[in-house]
Amino acid sequence: MAMAALRREGRRLLLSPVSYNSPVAARSAILSDELGPMGARSVSTQAVRNRMKSVKNIQKITKAMKMVAASKLRAVQVRTENSRGIWQPFTALLGDNPSVDVKKNVIVAITSDKGLCGGINSTSVKVSKALYKLTSGPEKETKYVVLGEKGKVQLVRDSKNSIEMNITELQKNPLNYTQVSVLADDILKNMEYDALRIIYNKFQSVVSFLPTVSTILSPETVEKESEAGGKLGSLDFYEIEGGDTKAEVLQNLAEFQFSCVLFNAVLENACSELGARMSAMDSSSRNAGEMLDRLTLTYNRTRQASITTELIEIISGASALTG
Repeated sequence: MAMAALRREGRRLLLSPVSYNSPVAARSAILSDELGPMGARSVSTQAVRNRMKSVKNIQKITKAMKMVAASKLRAVQVRTENSRGIWQPFTALLGDNPSVDVKKNVIVAITSDKGLCGGINSTSVKVSKALYKLTSGPEKETKYVVLGEKGKVQLVRDSKNSIEMNITELQKNPLNYTQVSVLADDILKNMEYDALRIIYNKFQSVVSFLPTVSTILSPETVEKESEAGGKLGSLDFYEIEGGDTKAEVLQNLAEFQFSCVLFNAVLENACSELGARMSAMDSSSRNAGEMLDRLTLTYNRTRQASITTELIEIISGASALTG
């Protein structure tokens, strides 16, 4: 924006017609041999002033965005910490085995709809691509479910055919479990999977987040892993009572586990996004302040040089008339 304003203002002043009836134009014409094109000195001063104005406007925007992110962060952080207790019993019961080898994998990449939040989206996409390479093979099928516009923009470049679903504007309204459970049910109905791998950024602090992968296995895969002696938590220590079979119980547990883990993952990623945006906007505001200091110094030096030159001209002219 600043460079565009600088080029636009410089072009306007250089190409505008100059009338030599005014003293300013006359002085510019006198100094044209020393300063280059006619009016170059005034263009320089005006360009610096325009750039200072643009940087000040950008600084106001970044400070406002930091304050908005800070006001939202606390509420989301409390909800995120409370949601961590929902999925932890499922991990103890069914386990979390990210290294399980299955044929049909679905990677649920959680990103944001908006930018200006550091590298959280790039981090999620990099982990998703690495996991895609690990789970792909001649007899394997791996598909993407992308939450957020920024993740889709990056993944569509080289994995367009692998993206089965894309959900945007998830955080347009305050997140709640009902909204996420409907989304989870929609994913389960439209995707065939042996393992769901959810990739998100786990919130640690305002300046720190951890890329995390949570794995949810299908009921059939759970039974196979259990029969093969795989580590699947403490499910085998429980007896199933009532008319439900083990397969039905596993089906219900898998669906409920996915909705709970997805709810926590979306909140963790939203909290990480706000923290990263706070950090990024704070850094941008400081950089804008440093740029303003440099531009102010440049402007003052240019203006002082102009005044000094004009004083020398006046004194020289007066000396020539009296001599």
